[in-house]
Amino acid sequence: FMVVGGLSTLTSFAIFNFLLHGLYLTSRPWLVDHPISAFVIANLAGMAVSYRLSRSWTFRHRPPAHADGGRTAFFAINLATMPIAIACLWVSRNALHLDDPVSDNVAAVIGQLLGQAARFVLFRTYVFQKPGAALDHLPSHRAVDDGPARAVEHRPEHAREHRAG
Repeated sequence: FMVVGGLSTLTSFAIFNFLLHGLYLTSRPWLVDHPISAFVIANLAGMAVSYRLSRSWTFRHRPPAHADGGRTAFFAINLATMPIAIACLWVSRNALHLDDPVSDNVAAVIGQLLGQAARFVLFRTYVFQKPGAALDHLPSHRAVDDGPARAVEHRPEHAREHRAG
């Protein structure tokens, strides 16, 4: 998961730095006055890389739980956690008034790490579930005894023991 996150983060950072700072390739970056827009565009590209690598490598042993292979949930979770990283960039830019490439990248790294932690938990829970995990919420074939918190299976011999006990 960390390798996939690292590769998708490198993709997004390269695009972010090109759009915002030129990445030594242009003297007039395309989105020099729009750091949040540059960040969102870069992270959309990073999401595509992350989904493809997560599906084919990190979570390949977990079959898709959704008809679309989990794409909708994957991108919804990414979009829902993106404000974490955007907030770090916004604070750096607007509250601390830091707008140099190093400050932008430090803020983005902190935000990405926080977002990645949240995404790991959400992906594992909702997108790349364990086989059979979707059935965990269904009632089992066991009932809990009202007595000293022990499970009793629904079999006739247990029922007789319970009545006699």
